[in-house]
Amino acid sequence: MAEFTMELNEEQREVRDWLHGFAADVIRPAAAEWDEREETPWPVIQEAAKVGIYSLDFYAQQYFDPTGLGIPMAMEELFWGDAGIALSIVGTGLAAVGVLANGTEEQIGTWIPQMYGDANDVKVAAFCSSEPDAGSDVASMRTRAVYDGAKDEWVLNGTKTWATNGGIANVHVVVAVVDPELGSKGHASFIVPPNTPGLSQGQKFKKHGIRASHTAEVVLEDVRVPGSCLLGGKEKLDERLARARERAKAGGERVKNAAMATFEASRPAVGAMAVGTARAAYEVALDYAKTREQFGRPIIDNQGVAFQLADMRTSVDAARLLVWRASWMAINGKQFTAAEGSQSKLFASETAKKVTAQAIQILGGNGYTREYPVERMHRDAAIYTIFEGTSEVQRLVIARTLSGMPIR
Repeated sequence: MAEFTMELNEEQREVRDWLHGFAADVIRPAAAEWDEREETPWPVIQEAAKVGIYSLDFYAQQYFDPTGLGIPMAMEELFWGDAGIALSIVGTGLAAVGVLANGTEEQIGTWIPQMYGDANDVKVAAFCSSEPDAGSDVASMRTRAVYDGAKDEWVLNGTKTWATNGGIANVHVVVAVVDPELGSKGHASFIVPPNTPGLSQGQKFKKHGIRASHTAEVVLEDVRVPGSCLLGGKEKLDERLARARERAKAGGERVKNAAMATFEASRPAVGAMAVGTARAAYEVALDYAKTREQFGRPIIDNQGVAFQLADMRTSVDAARLLVWRASWMAINGKQFTAAEGSQSKLFASETAKKVTAQAIQILGGNGYTREYPVERMHRDAAIYTIFEGTSEVQRLVIARTLSGMPIR
């Protein structure tokens, strides 16, 4: 077990500085343009692929960092550059992790390379879980997968929403219901290969923030995929469903709590994204306050501004520490007895919204214009309290964990 420390080792510092340089030199100069265009920043993704950032190998190295700090460190630096572009770069990782967590070795070797492509022909992948009537309430999912034994095919029907890279992806990973009576434990994940008939892009969302990241509906109409596209295989699925039925008979809440634990472990990464955006806004505000003069002196000399900056820096650092703690606990198998994953995501996301708003206030009228990046950062920050579980859901998870009540 890695000893918990608040100091990065030499290798981690080198990776952090490398990522920071890419964020400063490549992502930031392109941020305003792609936010205005509201399009996937393919040239930036290609640059990330050329240097090795947009690749499974890079994220695997960070994921298996024994300190647990690899992923949060990487997310913070990339999202410090720009949230929309960073999400375009890391979005494929959601689908890749889904295959890594549930797929066979053959499935991993076959599909993950097709998710990324290469530096000369980059591809993206999409993870499709949320639905119009099933966001936080995953048990209400309606997309169905029915097995056609005669052809050894699965037939998928339904509509997914809020899918990053949805419809433009080379490979889609779709979560669907195979046994409605088991709630979230009756779900399975399927690979939908490129150019599969019946899969189409629905509405592309024009968003308030993270506009460089493509978000759309994915419509599945009699989409047929080979039996080999069921992640983990049918034998493993049948065994899992049988166990879930037995556990449901013995005590259904244990099944639901196990499902929630999966989300709990992934939330610190989103918290790290929020820390990156908050830190970026704080730094812009600090630099501005040092150079902007009113009444013959820099505005940072005024307590009203200085105290805001002190609070902003304190909140950013506190959010990072909560993210690091939860990330270290997750990689070392420590149980989240107080919903530490949700704590980190809740505090970091609320911090991002608050700090970016304070940054606009410090910049005054300039902060309200698109000539300065804090306006964009404030719009981007709004997503952190919504996706991967809203702030209200995080508070519910924390409260029920503390009280011992079942998490539904």
